Amino acid sequence: MLKFTEDHEWLRIEGDVATVGITDHAQEQLGDLVFVELPAPGARPEKGAAAAVVESVKAASDVYAPVSGEVIEINQAIVDEPALVNRDPMGKGWFFKIKISDPSQLERLLDEKAYQAMIA
Repeated sequence: MLKFTEDHEWLRIEGDVATVGITDHAQEQLGDLVFVELPAPGARPEKGAAAAVVESVKAASDVYAPVSGEVIEINQAIVDEPALVNRDPMGKGWFFKIKISDPSQLERLLDEKAYQAMIA
C-alpha cells in the first residue's frame, strides 16, 4: 500500500513496517541534493517530528516522520550518494524503514490520487 503526506513524504506499507522517502515532486522542488542525514536505527520519532535532513544547492529541509514508530533500517546508499534521491526518489532513493507503533495514523494519510490533486 502506498500513502503520502502533505509534507511530500511517501510510505510503502508492508505489514507493520513503512519504507519512507520523499516524493518526486519534493526532490524536483529541492533541486540537486548534496547531503542527507538520516535518523539512527532505534530512533523513535513521533508522527510529524523531523526525522531526517536533506540539503540541496538551494536549501536545507527536514523530512518528517509520517507515522510514529521505531526506525529499524536506514538507506546508507543515499548518505554516500545523495543524488540517488534525485534519480529514483520512490525506489533506490528511500530514506528509512519504520516499525509503525500506531496503525490508526495511516488513516489520515493521502492516497496517490489525493496527493496528485494536492500538488496539481
